[in-house]
Amino acid sequence: MRPATNSGHLQQVRLGNLSTVLLSLVDRPGSRADLAQRVGLTKATVASLIEPLLDQRILIEDAATISGRGRPSKPLRFHPEAPIALGAEINVGYLAVTTTGIDGAILSTRHLDVDNRRRSAEDLVGHLIDLIEQDETYRGRRVFGAGLAVPGIVVGDTVVRAPNVPGLTGARLADRLRTALGLDIVEVDNEANLAALAHLWPRKLAGDDFLYVSGDVGIGGGLVTGGTLYRGVSGFAGELGHISIERAGRRCRCGGQGCVEQYAGLDAILGDAGLDNLRALSNALADADIDARGAVARAGAALGVALASVINICDLTTVVLGGCYAEIFEPLAPALGAELERRTLAANSRPTTVLAAPVRSDAAVRGGAALVARRACTEPERLLQAAHTTS
Repeated sequence: MRPATNSGHLQQVRLGNLSTVLLSLVDRPGSRADLAQRVGLTKATVASLIEPLLDQRILIEDAATISGRGRPSKPLRFHPEAPIALGAEINVGYLAVTTTGIDGAILSTRHLDVDNRRRSAEDLVGHLIDLIEQDETYRGRRVFGAGLAVPGIVVGDTVVRAPNVPGLTGARLADRLRTALGLDIVEVDNEANLAALAHLWPRKLAGDDFLYVSGDVGIGGGLVTGGTLYRGVSGFAGELGHISIERAGRRCRCGGQGCVEQYAGLDAILGDAGLDNLRALSNALADADIDARGAVARAGAALGVALASVINICDLTTVVLGGCYAEIFEPLAPALGAELERRTLAANSRPTTVLAAPVRSDAAVRGGAALVARRACTEPERLLQAAHTTS
């Protein structure tokens, strides 16, 4: 039995080394010698690892180039025909689809504005599949898997709570997408979690520790500590919109009262400003409209009260404002920052950095693609299988 055990161990070591090489190439292209130095393996080991990746058109080796002294090098990078990652999103006011390479390079993006608040899960998924199948990049390439972002809490493959798109509650969306798209790998997660992930993969755009805040009709959050997204025991972590800032305050769709979503969500801001949509709000702010600026400042203060509680518990140093908050960042941030300075316990020793999200309106759908692209690198055996079965 010992040889079988050794064989299994060697296979695990090889797969681990393959993953290390792929992750290094996500960071940047490199020659065999460069890769060997970067990942701490011998040139012979790297050569044996990349052969199946070259054969299956996952990687490609460019023509030799000369840089400085020494022999010409042939840079390795991901093949233009390598399997791709599919990202999709169902949100309150739109559907979105994107395709990326395994290295995170964006290949295509499609966005459709549509009110999804009263639509059934069957209707939503059918419409989303149509949008995916209209994408020529998706139709013409090998697909490793898909990641779907939704405005709700996901446990396993089931959406267990979606107050702003109630038709999704109880839906097993991954099953339908697997069948319709013919994919083995389909993952579903909360849109704020995936928007936070878009700031971690393929590049760390906000450091290793931050709180991502997704602003829309609802308010979501993604907690990132040590470069890892924290989901909690059951996936409920980051439900910022339902932190109560007034014990007997406004009624919320979740069934509670005084939730910050009712004071700082997009609908609340628009109602306070007397406007119909985000574009109208942005125009009013650009014109220095007093009512619009007052509404946004009040929302910023309410949001700051809620975020101070999270920061006091988690001891994070950075807040990243995404979604509609990134679009109205300039008038929102001062009131929010003032509340953080007044209410966070660490304010005297170090300030909290508040910044507009580097990845804006397409963060969640890009995070969906990132979820499966990262999995392709950490599970190279499945990447090779996907490349082989679809070639």
